[in-house]
Amino acid sequence: MLRIKLVKSTIGHNPRNRATIHALGLKRPNQVVEHDDTPTIRGMIRHVHPMISVEVVPDAPVVESAPKAAKATKSKPAVEAATAPVEAEAKPKAKRAKKATEETSEETK
Repeated sequence: MLRIKLVKSTIGHNPRNRATIHALGLKRPNQVVEHDDTPTIRGMIRHVHPMISVEVVPDAPVVESAPKAAKATKSKPAVEAATAPVEAEAKPKAKRAKKATEETSEETK
């Protein structure tokens, strides 16, 4: 976890920096927010580092939960059904093109 504090006002700063500060959840000076330590948050911090201070906070203890039952996904058959007609149409065209090239090569011999 990262504890981020806004130490400078955004007045007079680039609008892009203001938007980044707002995206971090900071609205006023001395406000503190906590975020997970992810590459996205690290990039935002690097972008506006002169206006903020950052502390690394040790993670809270992880509470293990019971394993969840596996869910049946319906997206896989839907994807297969959607691609099946496209594949079926593509194969005859390839065969026709192959036959046409064979016929022209026989004519030239």
